[in-house]
Amino acid sequence: MTDAPEALETALPGDEERRLLRESVRGFLAQAWPVVGAVERGAQPAALRRIWRQLAGQGLAALGAEPAEGGVRELVVVLQELGRAACPAPLIDAGLLNLAFGERRDPPEAVARLLADVHRGDAYACLSFGAADPDRAVGAVSIARGAVSGRLNFVEGAAAATHFVAVAHDGPALAFVEAQAQGVTVTPTRAMGMDGLCRIDLQDAPAVVVAIDRALVGDLLRISRLAHVARAWGAADRAFELVVQYAKDRRQFGQPIGRFQAIQHKLADNLIGLRAVHASLDNAAAHCDRHAGQWRSFAAATCAYAGPSLRRVSLENHHAFGAIGYAEDHEAPRHFRRVHLDVTRHGGARAAREALAERYLGETPLEFPELDLGAAAHAFRREVRSWLAEHWPPERRERYQASEHAHRDHDPQFARELGETGWLGLTWPARFGGLERSPYHWMAFLEEMNRADAPRAGAPIQAAAWMSFGRPEQQARYLPELLRGEVMYGMWYSEPDSGSDLASIRTTAVRDGDEWVINGQKIWTTTYWGDYMWLAARTDPAAKPPHAGISMFVVPVDTPGITRRPIGTMYDGEFCNTFFDDVRVPLDAVVGEPGRGWEILVGSLGTERAFVGAGILMKLARQFGELCETVRGIEVDGQPLRLDPRVREVLGDYAAQIEAGRQLALECVRILARGDMPTWEAAVTKVFAGELMERFHESALDILGMQATLSANAAGAPMGGRLEQQLRHSLMWVISIGTNEIQRSLIAQRALGLPR
Repeated sequence: MTDAPEALETALPGDEERRLLRESVRGFLAQAWPVVGAVERGAQPAALRRIWRQLAGQGLAALGAEPAEGGVRELVVVLQELGRAACPAPLIDAGLLNLAFGERRDPPEAVARLLADVHRGDAYACLSFGAADPDRAVGAVSIARGAVSGRLNFVEGAAAATHFVAVAHDGPALAFVEAQAQGVTVTPTRAMGMDGLCRIDLQDAPAVVVAIDRALVGDLLRISRLAHVARAWGAADRAFELVVQYAKDRRQFGQPIGRFQAIQHKLADNLIGLRAVHASLDNAAAHCDRHAGQWRSFAAATCAYAGPSLRRVSLENHHAFGAIGYAEDHEAPRHFRRVHLDVTRHGGARAAREALAERYLGETPLEFPELDLGAAAHAFRREVRSWLAEHWPPERRERYQASEHAHRDHDPQFARELGETGWLGLTWPARFGGLERSPYHWMAFLEEMNRADAPRAGAPIQAAAWMSFGRPEQQARYLPELLRGEVMYGMWYSEPDSGSDLASIRTTAVRDGDEWVINGQKIWTTTYWGDYMWLAARTDPAAKPPHAGISMFVVPVDTPGITRRPIGTMYDGEFCNTFFDDVRVPLDAVVGEPGRGWEILVGSLGTERAFVGAGILMKLARQFGELCETVRGIEVDGQPLRLDPRVREVLGDYAAQIEAGRQLALECVRILARGDMPTWEAAVTKVFAGELMERFHESALDILGMQATLSANAAGAPMGGRLEQQLRHSLMWVISIGTNEIQRSLIAQRALGLPR
């Protein structure tokens, strides 16, 4: 594994090859399976056989047979495109057979011939998991004297099939049956108001029977779930693409409906859901292709999250379409059906949640799998973990948490010790004293800091801005003390009438000789007790547009003329109202140059949002583990609470949501690693993470009842009273650094191009 986590072994295809594959398949389907008539062709055996031969001619029927030619990750790409095109060609079935036998050197001769025919497009095989499928309505088959009997339901494309392949519990084994063999009856079945599924009745049908390992059946079932999610994602994404364009074109009340905030926020939520599913799907498939030990957990999380998320996207797409999307001559209905059919397969989200519940609530519970950050970052993660075990052991953490300053989440002595490692300059350029490590290293560092519940140190936002905007003498003065962990920074941004709209700030800074004189008020400042504050003030009242007249200042908190009035917060913390009465600072207190404050402000908030979502999700992962540990220790009426079906359902669901969020955060890191700044992508992660934290802690109350409302130091308070405190604290993450409503508008306008 290389330092770039998305890079697979050199024998496997890379990102560029997958991009070209996607473009090729999309272009091919546009010609071979056009939008017009796609639904009708999907129910015509001749049309299905024809498109299958054409896909095989593109080499796609062999995906999964040879890793170097394409594995699960490439299978996912093609299935996403088939989902977009509403093409039900049997690629999932072929891919599963290729994966089952591709690494076997000596498949039975009859199976080898069938696979060769499948690869040429001469055979059209449909596979059913039978009794191995968690959905018992799928049916089952049994084998006796080389013949198969039983019933299989919901077999897609069976009317066009040349062969059926079924998993039989006997052994287990795979039974290969020719579709025209004696004892085979195919009956079409409508589902979700469309044709395409069939019931297969088998009565002593002659079969080729091949023993198969039970563990392999389980893995093929997991891959089949991922494959169906991929196709469902493609369908949902195509409908979303259509509705975004519709929102730009459709006019009501004299303007495009995409200008209405309700539509913008609805579509922003859909984009968040689609990106989370896509990131999770790609991650699970990549781990599967590498045979990484955690791929099964990633696969379960993907499917548990994707089911409800893609269904919700489908519903909201139709809500935005209105009546036009309800007409059968529109594309939207076919994609709605595909999503609901595919995410319901194999027990749907319910079965996947149960797999996650067993992982986290079972007899030998596990933590969340480590994020794939690359070999170098993994080694660094171990180094940080070892250092924290020595410098922030549980007893030191407990002493700090019992202290009067714990709510500040900062321990000056610990910060200075951390400064000695150089890690506070982990990603800084060497010319500033940094280690020049990648954003993946920074992510690993944050993971371990959160895992150890260590207090924050340094000021990465201000450090990045000093390096980008500061003058050389400012960099020489302010960066070394940040690197050593000696100072903390806060931000004086918000004002009574300027919260999300920071361009409207009224605090002024007027030049008077060799000084600036500052007057005004700032509110809601959290790190008001820091050493320095960054203050945004208006230096040119006549500037147009208004944000052009803003400058950024660095101000020591003990500067004369500053009055601070701390206010307790509902989450047991503090913020502060601050008043500036003729506060004088030197000319060099301006960060960079006068008039660049808006550029610095926007850049610093973008940097913060890039990691704030990741930080929330890391905290959630830790709190999830603590809640599971608490649940494992509780009995209700003599029965372990961990075995309660509803508790397992809820916690399995949150495990999936947290994992989806972690993958969104990792997407931001990848963007940073390319040298770009995530803007709307960071907003996506921030919205997802903040609201997930609220929901998670609300659900903890449902699981534990009144006990979970007990606060710190109350007898019997689970998790030391942190559950209810974190619920109160979660509100801040939805509001701070730009409210989630503002973030949704940003996503809609910058990512989707909807009108302002």
